[in-house]
Amino acid sequence: MMKLIFLVLSLVSLGAAQRLPQNAVPDSYALRFTPNLERNNFEGDETIRLHLLKSSPEIVLNAADIDFHEVTISTGGNTQTATVNLDKPKEFATFTVDSALPPGPVSIHVRYAGILNDQMRGFYAGKDDQGRKYAATQLEDTDARRMFPSFDEPAFKATFDVTVIADKGLVAISNGKSLSDTPGPGNKHTVHFATTMKMSSYLVAIVVGNFEYVEGSSDGIPIRVYATTGKKDLGTFALKAAEFNMRFYDQYFGIKYPYGKLDLVGVPDFSAGAMENTGCITFREVLLLMDEKNTGLGLKKTVASVIAHEMAHQWFGDLVTMKWWDDKWLNEGFATWMSSKPVAEWQPDWAVNVDNASDAVNSLDLDSLVNTHAIHQPQETQEQVIESDDAITYGKAAAVLRMLEAYLGPETFRAGVNTYLARYSYQNAASADFWTVQTETSKKPVDKIMPTWVDQPGAPLVTVKTKCAGNSDTLSFDQQRYFYDQTKLEQGTSQLWQIPVCIKSGSSASQAKCELVTEKRQNLTLPGCADWAFINADAKGFYRSGYDSQAIGSMSQQLETAFMPAERIILLSDVLASVRVNREPIGDYLNLADGLKSDRNDAVLRQLLPQLSYIGERMTNDSDRDSYSLWVRQLLVPIAEQVGWEPKPGERDSVNSLRASLLLTLADLGHDPQTVALAHKLADQALAEPNSLNHEVAAAALSAAAANGDEALYDRIIADLKAAKTPEIYFRDLFILGRFRDPKLIDRTLQFALSADMRSQDSPYLISSVLQRPTAEKQGWSFVQDHWAGIEKLGGPYAAAAIVQATGSFCDPGMREEVQSFFTAHPAPGAERSLKQSIERANYCIEMRTQQQQPLGAWLKQKEGSGTAPGLGSGR
Repeated sequence: MMKLIFLVLSLVSLGAAQRLPQNAVPDSYALRFTPNLERNNFEGDETIRLHLLKSSPEIVLNAADIDFHEVTISTGGNTQTATVNLDKPKEFATFTVDSALPPGPVSIHVRYAGILNDQMRGFYAGKDDQGRKYAATQLEDTDARRMFPSFDEPAFKATFDVTVIADKGLVAISNGKSLSDTPGPGNKHTVHFATTMKMSSYLVAIVVGNFEYVEGSSDGIPIRVYATTGKKDLGTFALKAAEFNMRFYDQYFGIKYPYGKLDLVGVPDFSAGAMENTGCITFREVLLLMDEKNTGLGLKKTVASVIAHEMAHQWFGDLVTMKWWDDKWLNEGFATWMSSKPVAEWQPDWAVNVDNASDAVNSLDLDSLVNTHAIHQPQETQEQVIESDDAITYGKAAAVLRMLEAYLGPETFRAGVNTYLARYSYQNAASADFWTVQTETSKKPVDKIMPTWVDQPGAPLVTVKTKCAGNSDTLSFDQQRYFYDQTKLEQGTSQLWQIPVCIKSGSSASQAKCELVTEKRQNLTLPGCADWAFINADAKGFYRSGYDSQAIGSMSQQLETAFMPAERIILLSDVLASVRVNREPIGDYLNLADGLKSDRNDAVLRQLLPQLSYIGERMTNDSDRDSYSLWVRQLLVPIAEQVGWEPKPGERDSVNSLRASLLLTLADLGHDPQTVALAHKLADQALAEPNSLNHEVAAAALSAAAANGDEALYDRIIADLKAAKTPEIYFRDLFILGRFRDPKLIDRTLQFALSADMRSQDSPYLISSVLQRPTAEKQGWSFVQDHWAGIEKLGGPYAAAAIVQATGSFCDPGMREEVQSFFTAHPAPGAERSLKQSIERANYCIEMRTQQQQPLGAWLKQKEGSGTAPGLGSGR
């Protein structure tokens, strides 16, 4: 399952993830569903064939929100009517018969009714943009039990034979091909689908409503992209991506796609980002549907990546599934790691490897907190199962796999992956199964390396010191766990990693030397003496690197000649990490940024510019703010002048991404008057003639204009949002509303978030966007406290955690204390870890500002003599 980038995942309710008794194993389910969209309920008819392992008068299944009509159990030609006892806290249904059932084959027949809920979980109801109802499913992690009584644990794989009785005129989609579609009963039609391969219960999918599709095929597999009526043409980009992915994965894995057909379905109301149901992947519309001709590169890359992620799951997660949720990384980390491969081959100009480095930096940020978690961790409650869906389970796991792949070699690693898939097809596996196969295949100590990354939390800081003697350098490595918490960093831990470190130096920048660092302190000798040694060559390592100021200064002089873009991203992150714990002055980082004056790589600047914004918004005081803005202009104006604001014939799409980043940062952080004026001009153009301007540039211009915008502009954006023809424009306008600074307009945005005009799944993220703006955070936080009773009911299962996470951007001691006090009095279910992380983030921001504000001011004063930045005219 792919989560939206801005989602923090937790579940609203839930009790212990109680395990079922291990005395029965399902073989097959025959399921018939009759949804009633007018009444928001459905009738279910189910037959489960299972194997009972020992004699018993009862069988226990998972069930929630189910109204049982009749349950019968048959074995050996004898049928008994069962009584049903419900344990709601455990979400168990116990079926009991008078005569004990003997070991062997058993058949359970259940007639029941269920709810089409409004929580976007289980079997639920939604509405499309025209107000027409539909029904859809979202069963991961533990919500199949809301749709049908089941063995709702991933290890209980079975086949599923699905039939849907839908209202006449509505489309029905499920995991298998439609085998028959017959009229009746009454004003309905009955669709029977092909029986699935063996799979886990959480992968069952049904969508019923007004949908249409574009279709194609790849390697003999029919592929359809479904959208609600009127939007099918927005699926052509997704169709092309899916066709390419199918061919790529068939060849890479050496196992042909096993599910007969593939449908990708855009669903208007969807709590997650996308879901990998076998043969029927469901998506939030914004992550599937687009106007390809006019969409910016950033969204194209995101959509392509999400589709690749979910299709990779058809092998990783669906064909081979983790035994229990503590190994969810085997699903999500693998799919995240794999997703960049077909995208990179399909669109080599997109430089996906550079994006991988940025993703690793995001995961390192979360892993620097005390309240992080190991990739593999016990999952005892449903809250823990869902709260583990974060940048550790996804991004860190993917980065560790990428590091392991680089250490073993791509072809060796691939051979291990394919052996693993072949060995465990249609079965379940655990972490140790994977690295055991990789050890056998590679003949390297993967079984010793991987537990150090998977079974313990945090990431190492590898500090390097060099000493020249004769004509060689001795590199001394020290490893320790990195914390943003300076006290814990200095105290150290006993943790030890086995780290594949790859080094390149000023004397041999084109050749990397790799070493497995397994000790707390370890030395390596390299020929030649150099001013610097960079210890994450190719940016594949998931660790922090520590350097002294002299080495950083020397590297700053060669950033664009000796470092690849991905390496520049990692180096920026590493130096800022040292600044955050007061091991380097902030000037070291800003000097590094100065070394990127000639950088034209959009991915590098997308990493740098938010970091500069963080410093400008959180670290500067009133007396230094103008000097900082001046320095930002001095840094970025030369780049902007060279890039220009007008597209040039033949330029890559990435140039528009760069153009957009420069426009927003120069206006928002640099306060350049000419750029602000240009932003307003382009914003007018974007609203009047939507496709006359690149969409990324348009979004940047509208964002910059909104920061200085009045009520008239606000009204135009609201009107544009309500009339949006594509999900991209809707979400663009939605988050631009959170950029206005006028208190009256901030209040309008917050009230709009709770209005009937908003889909509840989007409301918490609009509120979060306000909370994360320094100019609006206090007003937004007061609103949250005053309206909490309504907010925590919004957005399906993720609203509370999204709000809690957003408070981590606060950098004020008083507001931090208010957050702690408020959520102690009003606990946000499923967001316990998110609250701890938010308090941590606020602490570290406050601490860094206290330590670095004065050195920042001193550094800026040293820069004042370097001249005044030119303004940018709107005609350039």
